[in-house]
Amino acid sequence: MQGQNLDELFDVVDDHDRVIGRAPRREVHANNLLHRAVHIFAVNRAGAIFLQKRSALKDTNPGLWCSSCAGHVDAGEDYDRTVPRELTEELGIAPGTYPAPERLFKTAPCRDTGWEFVWTYRLHHDGPFTLNPAEVDAGEWLPVDAVTRAVAERPQDFTASFLLLWREYLRHG
Repeated sequence: MQGQNLDELFDVVDDHDRVIGRAPRREVHANNLLHRAVHIFAVNRAGAIFLQKRSALKDTNPGLWCSSCAGHVDAGEDYDRTVPRELTEELGIAPGTYPAPERLFKTAPCRDTGWEFVWTYRLHHDGPFTLNPAEVDAGEWLPVDAVTRAVAERPQDFTASFLLLWREYLRHG
């Protein structure tokens, strides 16, 4: 798929999130191997959440709405080091120009997460963002209640992982 490196390496993990090997993205996704990812919810001073519409170039869930920023943990990387890399890649914000994102909760792998262990973070940031067109087609700030209403009215517009993580976010928010 154009825009995605299907040969990038991910750590493959066991049921306890311990690394047991490495495999290319295409193999991990094709075989539903357990791996790792992060999701970040950017929240501005008004309490609105920034959502991104995934690029049509993405190999999974193209064109669907998702958290502010999300990405795989690369082989040899940990969750916390993935966050600034993804914020730079997707939203164009440089490390050190924002307060450290807060770890909120960890989700176990399942079909809805794409067989990923996911750490979800909250980032306090007012933008502006420089969206990477290979990663993100659009972005929008929405009040929490508007996100919840959109999820209820049009769940098909959102990634399955977002729907799962949004429910958890509301519990931890």
